Amino acid sequence: MRILVTGGGGFLGQALCRGLVEHGHEVASFNRGHYPALDTIGVRQVQGDLADADAVHAAARGCEAIFHNAAKAGAWGSHDSYHRANVIGTDNVIAACRAHGIGRLVYTSTPSVTHRRTHPVAGGTADEVPYGEHLKAPYAATKLIAEKAVLAANDVNLATVALRPRLIWGPGDQQILPRLAERSRAGRLRLVGGGDNLVDTTYIDNAAQAHFDAFDHLAPGAACAGRAYFISNGEPKPMREIVNSLLAAAGAPPVEKSLPFPAAYAIGAVCEAAWTLLPLKGEPPLTRFLAEQLATTHWYDMGPANRDFGYVPRVTIAEGLDRLRHAL
Repeated sequence: MRILVTGGGGFLGQALCRGLVEHGHEVASFNRGHYPALDTIGVRQVQGDLADADAVHAAARGCEAIFHNAAKAGAWGSHDSYHRANVIGTDNVIAACRAHGIGRLVYTSTPSVTHRRTHPVAGGTADEVPYGEHLKAPYAATKLIAEKAVLAANDVNLATVALRPRLIWGPGDQQILPRLAERSRAGRLRLVGGGDNLVDTTYIDNAAQAHFDAFDHLAPGAACAGRAYFISNGEPKPMREIVNSLLAAAGAPPVEKSLPFPAAYAIGAVCEAAWTLLPLKGEPPLTRFLAEQLATTHWYDMGPANRDFGYVPRVTIAEGLDRLRHAL
């Protein structure tokens, strides 16, 4: 089958491309840049911007399914930049599916679409946990709009599903772990609220496998069509344990200090103001949204994903950490 993966050059994107190639599919990736790693595994690359409808349509021509994984992520940036990539880009992908008669669309969403200020989630399903309200972070706000659009597009001609993997980690990560290790080595890393809050995470191979499982079951009228699912390893652990286990795998010192949530939230507000008013480069070290995420319990029920498309995490956290240590 000819499949288009948007954002195939990213962390999860490359895992999706590798797995699809291994399953015998003909894979193309729509990226902003060019990635030699994709050339190595025989993935055809198409460069373009998600907000460019003509470019998306051209990339989708001749394809039979799309894994829409590309997005503007991160904790900082203009709302317009997030809206163009995440909302307009997703609308363009849906329109391309319609124009070219593409029948299956697997969308990579995020649990952040359900974020509520310091509101814990302990074992909830996508049916039980409502969407967030008044989201401060443009990433979460625009992904929420995009997810709703994908699910609303589900019909007899286009089967859609949205997956919400939680905190993806593992070999090949160029974002979360490198930043954690850098801040830890510089003595600038802190937990928020003590780090005892339970959180879910997802090993990279499990995140990719959930996409493949959903894709294999996706069809008009299927149980998973038009629905969203939380995805994780199903092993909630304290934030402190997760962070320090990842740091240990990277050979970085553990984080031992923490900030009370009110102090972290206030620092986040100050950072946001400074980065808005002053010509400061990069992302602020802390935002109010990030403080809330770091301090709040978030773990989810994998039952619906198992019931509707057979998702079972195949790599435990312990095994994943061992693989990570050997890869670094």
